[in-house]
Amino acid sequence: MEITLKKIKIKGGTEEKRRVFSSVWRQIRKGWQLYLLLALPLAWLAVFQYYPMYGAQIAFRDFLPGNGIWASPWVGLDNFVRFFNSPMFERLMKNTLGLSAYSLLVGFPIPIIFALSLNQLRPGGFKNFIQLVSYAPYFISTVVLVGMMMQFLDLRFGPINQLIKALGGAPIQFMGSAELFPSVYVWSGVWQSTGFNTIIYLATLTTIDPALHEAALVDGANRMQRIWHIDVPGILPVAATLLILNMGQLLNVGFEKTYLMQNTLNLSTAEVISTYVYKVGLAGGMSNFSYASAIGLFNSLIGLVLLLIANRLSKRFTDSSLF
Repeated sequence: MEITLKKIKIKGGTEEKRRVFSSVWRQIRKGWQLYLLLALPLAWLAVFQYYPMYGAQIAFRDFLPGNGIWASPWVGLDNFVRFFNSPMFERLMKNTLGLSAYSLLVGFPIPIIFALSLNQLRPGGFKNFIQLVSYAPYFISTVVLVGMMMQFLDLRFGPINQLIKALGGAPIQFMGSAELFPSVYVWSGVWQSTGFNTIIYLATLTTIDPALHEAALVDGANRMQRIWHIDVPGILPVAATLLILNMGQLLNVGFEKTYLMQNTLNLSTAEVISTYVYKVGLAGGMSNFSYASAIGLFNSLIGLVLLLIANRLSKRFTDSSLF
């Protein structure tokens, strides 16, 4: 009797699985075009994002390309300990965190303020002109941007220093000053990206019900009161989500721009983790692949931790989160 009941249970479970599988297969056949479109980004994600994680074990090995990954000896956390004990560790963390925090504190609120201001303008030629002028710098490549900065901030012939001398001041070595490097880096980035970053906030502002503004006008609210009590709460969830994503990238200072702006005069504040990994891992010889991989993996792990912390805090204080 017990054997018969077990057979019935197993048979019933198998039949249930077959029905579920058949139902899923019918749905796939019915919308196969959509699943085919979905397969392409999933394949890209698997090949270019997940499969490379296989190479993360290089950080825990004494890797040599001729030996391959599995044949290279396992050294555990030795590469991480080497980085933590390196005289460059403190300077790299200070420079990277300093630039990232500076960029976040300045670059995050400015697009919000700019979007709120643009939203108050009446549709027309002037508003379109402001949008065009503010968006255009985003499409300038990083190499061209740094070249423009070198020309404009040149010590002898740059228009900025020419204006300073015309006003009776002494010319300033902007690109060769370690103290000025963070400000030059951050504010040039703000100029380039602010206009484009406002698009998300402007799109969010268009979803706010106009009846809320009409009711506020009836109640006698002025423009600033309507912005503060209607527009700002309306874009707060989007702003919180973007802040979480930016926190996750706190240690990922842009390599290309930083590397192009570096020189022997400003290297004390311009050397960050991404440029150091390049110099150690690629320019420093094959024997440092594992060391550079360990630094990069440490950078990614810190970014993940910051992302989780920011998501938890946002969920607690604003009820908005990524997951």
